[in-house]
Amino acid sequence: MKNQVVIITGASSGIGKALAFEFGRQGAIIVITGRNQSKLNEAASELQAANILQHAIVCDSSSEEQTRKMIQEVVDRFGRIDLLINNAGISMRSMFETVDLQVLKQVMDINFWGTVYATHAALPYLKQSKGGIIGISSIAGYRGLPVRTGYSASKFAMNGFLEALRTELIGTGVHVLTACPGFTASNIRNASLTGDGSIAGETMREEDKMMSAEEVAFEIRKAYEAKKKTLVLTFQGKLTVFLNKWLNSLMDNLVYNTLKKEKDSPLT
Repeated sequence: MKNQVVIITGASSGIGKALAFEFGRQGAIIVITGRNQSKLNEAASELQAANILQHAIVCDSSSEEQTRKMIQEVVDRFGRIDLLINNAGISMRSMFETVDLQVLKQVMDINFWGTVYATHAALPYLKQSKGGIIGISSIAGYRGLPVRTGYSASKFAMNGFLEALRTELIGTGVHVLTACPGFTASNIRNASLTGDGSIAGETMREEDKMMSAEEVAFEIRKAYEAKKKTLVLTFQGKLTVFLNKWLNSLMDNLVYNTLKKEKDSPLT
C-alpha cells in the first residue's frame, strides 16, 4: 500500500477511522471524508500524530454533487485513486408500521446511494490504477433484521450492487470486496435514527462484547490483500448467513427472539 491513495468515506469515527489507521500504517496516503467538520479535523489530527499522510474533505455521501467534487479534489491533489472504501453509513431502529418513510429514504441515500455516487465518480481512475473497491456492508445485507427494515434494505441493495459491479469488472484489474462485519463496537447505534428521524443517542446493545473497530479494520485489510470477494465476520455472523440460507423459518424465530432482548425493544 506504500504511497497508494486510499479514500475512506465516513471516516471520522468507528470502522472508518480504524480503517484509516490500518491502511495508513501500511504506507498509504489516506483521504478521509465526513459531514462533521470538527470530528473530521479531530480524526485528521490523530492520523497526522501517527505520521500518516492524510487529507480530510468535508463531504455528505448522500449528495452526488459533493461526492463528485470530493473525488475530483483527490485526483487534482494526488493524481490518482488506488482504493475506494465505501464506509459511510447510518442505521435506524423502528417498527416499519410506525416509521416516518423519510427515515428509510435517508438511510438508503447514505448507505446505498452514497456507495453508488462515490463508486461511479471514482471508477475511471480506479480502472487506470487497477485498484480496488471495498464496500462496508453488514450481516443485515444477508439476513433482514426486524426493527431495522430500512437499514437491511440498504445493505441488501449494496450487496447486490457490488456483486453485479464485481462481475462487470472482470478483466479490468479492479478488485471488489464486500465486507460484512457483525455487530461491532462503534457509534453507529448511538447515531442511529428513530422512527421520527431523531438521533437515538444511546446504544441498545452491550458494546464491550462485540468486535472492536480496530479488529474489523485489520480483518478487512487482510481480506483485501488476499483478493477475497466477500468477508463475513464473527462466528455469529457466519452462522447467521449459513442458517438463513438453509433454515430460513428457523432463523425468523431466532432473529426475532434475539433482537427482542435488546434494550427497549419494540418487539413483544
